[in-house]
Amino acid sequence: MTHYDYDLFVIGAGSGGVRAARIAATHGAKVAIAEEYRFGGTCVIRGCVPKKLLVYASRFHDEFEDAAGFGWTVGASRFDWSTLIANKDKEIDRLEGIYKRNLERAGVAIFESRAVLEGPHTVRLLKSHKTVRAKTILIATGGWPNVDAELEGREHVITSNEAFHLKELPKRVIVAGGGYIAVEFAGIFAGLGAETTLIYRGPKILRGFDEDVRDSLMEELPRRGIRIVTEKVFTRIEKTADGLVGHMTGGGTLAADQIMFAIGRSPNTTGLGLEAAGVELARGGAIKVDAASRTNVESIYAVGDVTDRVALTPVAIREGHSLADRLYGMRAWTTEYEMIPTAVFSTPEVGTVGMTEAEARTAHGEIDLYKARFRPMKGTLSGREERMLMKLIVDAKTDRVLGCHIVGPDAGEMVQMAAIAMRMGATKADFDRTMALHPSAAEELVTMREKWQPPASSSS
Repeated sequence: MTHYDYDLFVIGAGSGGVRAARIAATHGAKVAIAEEYRFGGTCVIRGCVPKKLLVYASRFHDEFEDAAGFGWTVGASRFDWSTLIANKDKEIDRLEGIYKRNLERAGVAIFESRAVLEGPHTVRLLKSHKTVRAKTILIATGGWPNVDAELEGREHVITSNEAFHLKELPKRVIVAGGGYIAVEFAGIFAGLGAETTLIYRGPKILRGFDEDVRDSLMEELPRRGIRIVTEKVFTRIEKTADGLVGHMTGGGTLAADQIMFAIGRSPNTTGLGLEAAGVELARGGAIKVDAASRTNVESIYAVGDVTDRVALTPVAIREGHSLADRLYGMRAWTTEYEMIPTAVFSTPEVGTVGMTEAEARTAHGEIDLYKARFRPMKGTLSGREERMLMKLIVDAKTDRVLGCHIVGPDAGEMVQMAAIAMRMGATKADFDRTMALHPSAAEELVTMREKWQPPASSSS
């Protein structure tokens, strides 16, 4: 009879790996987990949690400005980067401790070491050079920020990993990229007082989002002092006595004290020994898995950003949980990827769930659109010109709400609630029958009655 040290060995203590380990252990499995850096993974340690804390900090500038319209006289204010980072670090330390304690309470063995595969059932812990055997192995090592490997001067740039640990706030910063992380950090730096430029290779930021959302952000971010340079990329980064100079395609340069790359993330699979175990990789280095998160090797599974599915923390958590329930809890369920709500914590914020307009037209043909663009109530006294966007996409045949897209304050909070109704198959009539909560921005979701019609094109 084959001897195994553990029923389940998890490599990577991020959101997906920790959830899988803890749930498996509560089902009675003998579980171990290995992590080479810190417990909590990208999201908790150097991702969405610390990032949102920095977003909060960046928005106080608006509060100080807006207060005057409501009768407040606010004295001189001063921002201190080192205080923010120190307090952020304390909170991250607290959260990491919770992750560890939850694993320990569940009876999971913890190894603070890099772990690599040596076969379908064998893992080597590099810190101790110890080899352990497990009946099942789960890879949950997440992703890693990209920097163009061919970029001259790439050693001078930072990624989101380093941005959380800068010694001081740069006076001039350039963010390269146009996705979640790039847009969010541009807002953070600008809100905290840095001269901020966003450079993106495409014509509009937030590729893959609804076009109205993209257009709205392209309009609102420059109002906040963020310069957006589109259809350009850096060809070379030069270090000078005055800082950094980024040379762009087509000529031209941009100068800054820091240049941050946020051009996407790649699955963190390098050096894990996947070849030794016979695990197949997809294009880009992601681990190939089936609907049950199993690789081509029967004993090895993978969840989270290390696969080529949806790279979001709640998705990794669900994948890890469902895997543990199936293997050890006799609960046969798999993660479903429809109607996943998501937010971009830019300023203004983006919240979205369901299909974009383009996706809905492709999948359903005839659709109805409902849109509202308005100034939030708070802006009437503060004088702020920022506009909100509310958009519902409806199947013309069935009346089912296919997409909900919001740009403006608390967009993420609103979309989370809308996602519940949409997941249950809510129709536009269901939205219409729902009593409005007045006065609120969210009431627009249930009071939009007129179908949106595109402006008539002028004829020559």
